Amino acid sequence: LVLELNQVVIPTYGTVLEQQNLHTPEWVDFDDKPDSLFFKDGHRRIDFVLVYEDESKKMTHKRSDRKKQKRKRQVYESNLINNGLQLEATRSVLDEKLIFVKVHAPWEVLCTYAEVMHIKLPLQHNDLKTRESAFNWFSRLFRVDENIIKPEQEFFTAPFQKELLSNFYIQDKDTFFNPATRSRIVHFILSRVEYATKNNVKKFGINKLMDTGIYKAAFPLHDSSSRHPSTDPSCPSERYLLYREWAHPKNIFKMQPLDFIRKYYGEKIGIYFAWLGFYTSMLTVAAVVGVGCFLYGCLTKDNCTWSQEVCDPNIGGNIIMCPQCDKVCTYWNLTITCESSKKLCIFDSFGTLVFAVFMGIWVTFFLEFWKRRQAELEYEWDTVEYLEQEEQVRPEYEARCTHTVMNEITQQEEHVPYTAWGKCVRMTFCTSAIFFWILLIIASVVGIIVYRLSVFLVFSAKLSQHISGTEAIRKYLTPQTATSVTASLISFVVIMILNIIYEKVAILITDFELPRTQTDYENSLTTKMFLFQFVNYYSSCFYIAFFKGKFVGHPGSPVYWLGKYRNEECDPGGCLLELTTQLAIIVGGKAIWNNIQEVLLPLVKNLIGRYSAATRSEKVVPRWEHDYQLQPIGKLGLFYEYLEMVIQFGFVTLFVASFPLAPLLALINNLLEIRLDAWKLTTQFRRMVPQKAQDIGAWQPILQGIAILAVVTNAMIIAFTSDMIPRLVYYWSFSVPPYGSHSNHTMKGYINSTLSVFNISDFKNASKPLSPWFGTQTTCRQVYRDLRYPPGHQHQYEHNIYYWHVIAAKLAFIIVMEHVIYFVKFIISYVIPDVSQKTKSKVKREKYLTQKLLHENDLKGVKKTMGKIAEKIIKGADSTFRPKDE
Repeated sequence: LVLELNQVVIPTYGTVLEQQNLHTPEWVDFDDKPDSLFFKDGHRRIDFVLVYEDESKKMTHKRSDRKKQKRKRQVYESNLINNGLQLEATRSVLDEKLIFVKVHAPWEVLCTYAEVMHIKLPLQHNDLKTRESAFNWFSRLFRVDENIIKPEQEFFTAPFQKELLSNFYIQDKDTFFNPATRSRIVHFILSRVEYATKNNVKKFGINKLMDTGIYKAAFPLHDSSSRHPSTDPSCPSERYLLYREWAHPKNIFKMQPLDFIRKYYGEKIGIYFAWLGFYTSMLTVAAVVGVGCFLYGCLTKDNCTWSQEVCDPNIGGNIIMCPQCDKVCTYWNLTITCESSKKLCIFDSFGTLVFAVFMGIWVTFFLEFWKRRQAELEYEWDTVEYLEQEEQVRPEYEARCTHTVMNEITQQEEHVPYTAWGKCVRMTFCTSAIFFWILLIIASVVGIIVYRLSVFLVFSAKLSQHISGTEAIRKYLTPQTATSVTASLISFVVIMILNIIYEKVAILITDFELPRTQTDYENSLTTKMFLFQFVNYYSSCFYIAFFKGKFVGHPGSPVYWLGKYRNEECDPGGCLLELTTQLAIIVGGKAIWNNIQEVLLPLVKNLIGRYSAATRSEKVVPRWEHDYQLQPIGKLGLFYEYLEMVIQFGFVTLFVASFPLAPLLALINNLLEIRLDAWKLTTQFRRMVPQKAQDIGAWQPILQGIAILAVVTNAMIIAFTSDMIPRLVYYWSFSVPPYGSHSNHTMKGYINSTLSVFNISDFKNASKPLSPWFGTQTTCRQVYRDLRYPPGHQHQYEHNIYYWHVIAAKLAFIIVMEHVIYFVKFIISYVIPDVSQKTKSKVKREKYLTQKLLHENDLKGVKKTMGKIAEKIIKGADSTFRPKDE
C-alpha cells in the first residue's frame, strides 16, 4: 500500500530547499528524570527514538557530504511532522555529538493509521464461558504468580474504523492503543516517509537512512530497567517483571507468561516462544522414553552374546582380521574391538527399534497438537486474518515499482518492480545460485571423505595394531576411532565456516529476488537457509549412515576412490557407533558455539560500551540513552533462533535410531535456551519493533518434511547401519538346520558364521600388507557383514545365501516399518482436528458480534435517518394538500 501524502521532498541532490520551508523538531534539555517515557511536558508518550550524530561535529566525511546528509535528515524530519508526528530533540548526556529525536504519535494519527493497517482492536469483553481443565491444579504449580503478572483481559476484536469509533471499547484514549501497537504504527510511518528523489526515483524509509549512516539507530523504548522497577509511578515496569518472572534462571521449570510476552514484544516474538515452549514440553515425553531405551540397552549389554564372543579370547582372540587398507595396514585381532562392541550393544538393541517407531509417531502428535495450539493463539492474539488484511508491502519493494501491468482480477493497472520476463530471469539466476552453493557444500563433504581415506593410512601406520599387541590404549585408540574423531572435529569447523558464508549468500539472493511482503521475504530466506544448513549439517551424517562401508568390495578386490584411495570400511561392529560419535560432536559443538555467539558476544559488547562511558556513574542518564547502549536485534530478528531449533529438531528425529539420548540432550538445551533467549531480549538488546505473525511461517512445512523424512531415515538406519537385521536373520534362520548346527534358536556362533574368510595368498601386490604374517594360519576374516563364500568354494568371494536373506529382510523391514508408521500418522492426523471446538466457537462468536455491533448499528442509523427524511416528506405533503381555510 503506497500512501499518497503531501510531503516535502528534495527534487534532486543538488537542489537545496530553503530552511524556512522545513519543519524542525522542538529542542529541549534533559529534565533529569531518568525513567521518564514522555516528552518534557510529561503528557506526550515517546513512541520511538531516532539517534543521529551531529553533522557539524563529524570529522570522518567531506564537508559537502555532511551537508547532504544533514539536508536529507532535515527533510525527513520535516515530512514526519507533515504526516502528523510530533518530534522533540535532546542532546546526549554522555556524548555531545549524539542527538536523540523522540517521536510521538497523536490520537488522530494513531486512529488514521490503525484503519490503514487494519489493526484489530477491542469491541467488548469475551463473554464465552471457559471450562476449567482437569489438570489446572497441577499446571498452577508451574505458572507465573497471577498477583505479580495479572492475566490479560480477553476481548472480542474487529479491524478499527474511525467512523465507528463509538462501537469500540475505549475507556481511556491514552491506553486504548498499547505501547506495542503505537510503536508498530510509528514504525510503519517511519518506513514510508520520503527524504529525497533522484532521477525520478523516490528515496524513503528509516532503514535506508540508517544504512547510509544518516541515522545511527531507531528503536522503541523499554519501559524500565531490567534490574529494578521504574521510579515513575505511572509506568507498569513490564520489562522488569519479564526479567524477574520469565528470564531469570530461577524460573527454568516455570511456564512462560506468553500473553505478557506478546503484549510487550508483539506477536512475532510471542509465537516463537510459544512454539519453543511447546516443543520443549513435548520433548519431555520423548526424553523419558529415550532414557528408558538407553537404560534397557545398558541393562542387557552383559547378555549380548555376539559382543561376548568378540571379547572371548577363545573365540574373538583366535580370529585374525584382514588389513583395512593397502600396504601399511597390518593384520589385527578381533578382540581389539571388544570395548566398542560393548558400547554398541547399548545403542544397537531391540529398544532402539521400539524408540525409532515411537519417535515416528511422537513427531506426528507434536505437529498435530501444535497446529491446535497455534490456532488458539491465532484467535487469542488477533492474527487469524492477518495475512489477508494487515500485512503491508515492503518499502524496498515499493521503491522498485517502476513497471506497469494489468491486474487480471481488478482489471486495473498496478505498479510492479519487474516484468514477467524479468521475474523469470531473477528466478532462474537465484535457483542456479542456490544449486551452485549446495554443490559447493557437497564438494566440502567429499573433501572430508578424502581426508578420512588418506589420514586412515597415516593412523594405521602410526597406531600399529599387531596381533600380539597388549597395550591398554589400543583398546580405545584404534585407527578407525582416531580417524572418526578428527574427521568429525574438522567437519564441525568446516560447517561453522560455511554457515557464515552461506548466511550472507542467502541474504544476497533473497534481496535480489525482491519479495513483496516481509512474510514472503522471510519465507524465501528460510527456505534457502534451511537447504544450505540441511546439506551442511546432515551430509556427513548421511554419508556415515548410508554410504560408508557399503561399497568396499573384499580384500582381494577392494573399491577405490579417485583411483587412489581405498574406500573406508566400518568398524567390525558397524558404523552405528561412529554415527553416534558424529552426532554428539556436531550437536554438542553447535550448542556451545551458539551459546558463545548469542550470549557472550552481546554481553561483552555491552560491557565494553558501558566501560567506555566512564562518566556514566557521575551523571543522570535518560531511558533513551540507556537503551541506545544496548545491542540492536538485527533485521532478521529471531530467524536464527528458529533455524537453530529446527536443525536440532532434525538431529532429534532424523537420526534418533542411533542416539536415543538425543531428546534428553535437546530437552536440557531447550530449557536453557528459553531462558537465555529471554535474558538476551530483556537485558542485552534494544526493544524490538513489535510485529504481527500468524504462525511460524515457512518453518511449519519444513518441520512436516523432516517428520516424513525421519521415518525413512530411521528405518534405513536400523536396516542398513545397525546390525539388528543380520542378527535376527541368523537367530531365526541360520542358527538352526538346515543352515545352522544348533538345535534351538540362539545367537551363539553368530560371529564365526558371519565373518567371511579370505585366503591371504589371494592378495594382489598393490594391496598386500608389508607386515609379516604371524602364525601358521593361511586365512584372515573380512568385516563380518560382507557375507561371502569362503575360498575353495565354486563361487568363492561371491555373496552367499545368507547375504540375500539379509537383503530381503532389510527391504521387507523398511517397507513394513514405513507403511505401519505412515498409516498410524495418517490416522492421528485425521482424528486430531487442526482447530479445537472451543476455538471455533470463539471465532464464530467474534464474527457474530462484529456483524451485530458494527454493521447492524450502521443499519439502524441509516433507518433512523431515512425515517426522519420520510417524516419530513410526509409533513411537507400534508401542508401542500391542506385546505386554504384551515
